[in-house]
Amino acid sequence: MLGSTHGTFTTDLRARVVACGDAPRDAVHGVTAVAGDVDVSGRPLHAPVPDLDRFFRPESVAVVGASDAEGRPNTGITRQLLAWAERVGARLVPVHPTRTSVFGIDCVPSVGALAEPVDLAVLLVADPLPVIEELAETKVKFAVAFASGFAETGEAGAAAQERLAAAVRRSGIRLLGPNTNLNAFERFRDDLEGPAVALITQSGHQGRPVFTLQELGVRLSHWAPTGNEADLETADFLAYFAGRPEVGAIACYVEGLKDGRSFLLAADRAAREGVPVVAVKVGRTETGARTAASHTGKLTGADRVVDAAMRQYGVIRVDGLDQLQDTSALLARARRPRADGVVVYSISGGTGAHFADLATAAGLELPTLHGAKQDELHQWIPEYLNVANPVDNGGHPVGDWRGRKIIDAILADPSVGVLICPITGPFPPMSDRLAQDLVDAAEATDKLVCVVWGSPVGTEEAYRTTLLGSSRVATFRTFANCIGAVKAYLDHHRFTTAYRSPFDEAPRTPSPSLRKAQALLRPGRRLSEHAAKQLLRAYGIRVPREQLVTSAAAAVRAAGLVGYPVVMKASGAQLAHKTELGLVKVGLTSASQVRDAYRELTDIARFEEIDLDGVLVCQMVGRGVEMVVGVTHDELFGPTVTVGLGGVLVEVLNDTAVRVPPFGEPEARSMLGELRGRALLDGVRGAPPADVDALVEVVLRVQRMALELDGDLAELDINPLMVLPRGQGAVALDALAVCR
Repeated sequence: MLGSTHGTFTTDLRARVVACGDAPRDAVHGVTAVAGDVDVSGRPLHAPVPDLDRFFRPESVAVVGASDAEGRPNTGITRQLLAWAERVGARLVPVHPTRTSVFGIDCVPSVGALAEPVDLAVLLVADPLPVIEELAETKVKFAVAFASGFAETGEAGAAAQERLAAAVRRSGIRLLGPNTNLNAFERFRDDLEGPAVALITQSGHQGRPVFTLQELGVRLSHWAPTGNEADLETADFLAYFAGRPEVGAIACYVEGLKDGRSFLLAADRAAREGVPVVAVKVGRTETGARTAASHTGKLTGADRVVDAAMRQYGVIRVDGLDQLQDTSALLARARRPRADGVVVYSISGGTGAHFADLATAAGLELPTLHGAKQDELHQWIPEYLNVANPVDNGGHPVGDWRGRKIIDAILADPSVGVLICPITGPFPPMSDRLAQDLVDAAEATDKLVCVVWGSPVGTEEAYRTTLLGSSRVATFRTFANCIGAVKAYLDHHRFTTAYRSPFDEAPRTPSPSLRKAQALLRPGRRLSEHAAKQLLRAYGIRVPREQLVTSAAAAVRAAGLVGYPVVMKASGAQLAHKTELGLVKVGLTSASQVRDAYRELTDIARFEEIDLDGVLVCQMVGRGVEMVVGVTHDELFGPTVTVGLGGVLVEVLNDTAVRVPPFGEPEARSMLGELRGRALLDGVRGAPPADVDALVEVVLRVQRMALELDGDLAELDINPLMVLPRGQGAVALDALAVCR
């Protein structure tokens, strides 16, 4: 038996014992949403999509600070912009106060002297602020600022960047930068076909591996180097690219997010469109986060929250640039899977077993091929070799007509969606024949065929010409990258098939609970246990029968009404951890024990100089599974909801899952599935299964509280939430709440 740690003081003892009991289960999280563009806390529900067509393909470009003087940095930039403008069919206008022409093109002395509006102004100046203010008088749509020395340099630079951003807001111009580069104006190959990868980077150099995918035959459509994001940010380009018909996948290198909500809205748009987003997000470690801040001047965000938020909206997070390259290329080009099953096919039993182990450990499904299929394969593969999956052909069949028969037979199995063939090293002429058979088979099927070419040389004809020359075979150089990309591919399509935007179900109107809750809040203060418990009850979260009393006699009367045995605890806004101070007494069974406990608790409080608002006399609650449910405020994403194993286990094991509201019941259940201790809820060592439905209900009610009290509630911690056996509900035994 465990006791609660919260209660309510009143002069009407009997009335308060009834009122502090089980809360009514009104559907506070299920309010029907009405049409609107903002949620209950006033935040947008749809991603604004800037019209960036004229940025990437302008009709006219002004280059401010253009130069053709040899040896000047601006000269090289001007030359590249001239070439780019010619490729996209734009007219370029040089702007320079003292030159009459640049590269034979007539100059104008200032942006104010432009004869007609231009779509894009490229600012080759050390201080873009005066130019932005001058551009405000024109009808320029976009500007690019290369200059550095802003938020990435510290407080003074951040202040300068804010002045620049304010000027941009006043002007109505959309600005890329500052601290950006020429990546948006690179030469993209126009001889490649098929869906393209669109690239977003905050550090231009980190996008080079993806850009060079073109040399491997993968089309690249756009590159947005966002720099410090004083105005245009990663989310803007993400939302724009998600709607482009030529974009098959979006690859991102993110050092810090300017605004978490904007990023999630853009990711939601991509998920709705079915466009995969693959991201390297710096900041997994303290060192990485610190370095990222010094580079781009933005928050990196608590990494666990970033990770969870990305998963919620289907963003595929990878660690390395090689993974970013391989995964985005596969997702851009591969068709929707016909099945989730993966078959590993090799000429070596050792290779197949090794790859199968790694693939299974990563969560890929390797189905055992059925008996008839194995019999079919044994027409061409010796009987003593394993063909159940992985399929080992022993080597010789790949050198003749049998090789293609084997591949076609595997791909014909309806349980197979992906065929992976690891070729650990070249062995001409068999490897050449194998590569060609795989390419030919891939052209004849709508299933995914992957090859891992393990040779460290990479100059072999079978690799450079046969495999890379195919738009249907996905070729990798490492086992790990192949497995990671295939898993991302299958996960992405499962995710988008079932995706239902949480923003569509986000509450637009306040619940009746909000007004009750607001009356209990104390700005800038921690609530007492009594007040925190009232806050829970306002949102329909069940609490024990309990009473806050201010005398020993009242404690005895309360115990009689609550019912023995009882728990007694000190209650006060200063108290976060009562047990350590001896301020909790459990299992009291008589009036004398209650009187003694009251005196002891108040004596300890006086000795420790703790102000109390009273002593709680609480109902003992039957044993169940102790969980924790809480709310914290993240600097990037706002309110977040956490659930995990509670009691002392939350500090010992830190077994928790986190989500960013809004989310629905499936996501709440998914949180529970992430817990290492999830089996405790199913019942272990004879314990009955816990009431998981009631736990999910509490998580959803806490989420509603987080949304509605965003800006007012800094922290909420329900620990323990006692989840009773199935059908008996969940009871909040302790709670801590801090107001903003």
